[in-house]
Amino acid sequence: MQLSLFSDNGGKNFGPVIKEIASLRSSSVKEMIDSKMREFELVGLSGPDRIFSELCFCFMTANFSAAGGIKIQNEIGDGFINLAQGDLAEKLAQLGHRFPNARAKYVIDSRAKKDELIKMLKEIDDDLVLREWIVKNIKGVGMKEASHFLRNIGYKNLAIIDFHIIDLLVKHNLIEMPKSKSLTPKKYLEVEDVLREISKKTGLHLGELDLYLWYLETGKILK
Repeated sequence: MQLSLFSDNGGKNFGPVIKEIASLRSSSVKEMIDSKMREFELVGLSGPDRIFSELCFCFMTANFSAAGGIKIQNEIGDGFINLAQGDLAEKLAQLGHRFPNARAKYVIDSRAKKDELIKMLKEIDDDLVLREWIVKNIKGVGMKEASHFLRNIGYKNLAIIDFHIIDLLVKHNLIEMPKSKSLTPKKYLEVEDVLREISKKTGLHLGELDLYLWYLETGKILK
């Protein structure tokens, strides 16, 4: 029984990270994460503009930071919906984004896809298929950003693999350090399979597992 809980046929020892997660689940961290997951579900039910704002938040966090993305999202507000590209780029620059022009262009380009995106969210009931559609159809969104967006609007079965998660998995000898910071889709899916194994062993959805692992690595719960 212990072998199946803590290790797999590839010889990976999941025991230490599972124990760390179990410790957090018996603390006040669990209540904070449960609350955050409920918050994500409400975002997904809140209407097209709020959902689109969450997509724009994920544009902002790419090669930036979650905290910086949250600040920008709060400051910009409806500007993601109605600002002209130049005005949006100027605002992003004022707020300290590293790539204001590129991110503004992604937001403007994705506006034309907003209605189609909302339609696909209603029609596609497979998280993996939905992520693939988003990556193929929304410019500027890769596997991580698509997973992040979907988790933040209530989807639970996709992993958000950033450098914090990579570092934690490497530290626990569950993966080798990737050669490139930018994961290929194939490599992303390989790392996601490791996280899926932790998900199965802990009984946590991948979306909430991400929050536990992020807390283990950073001591924070953001989104």
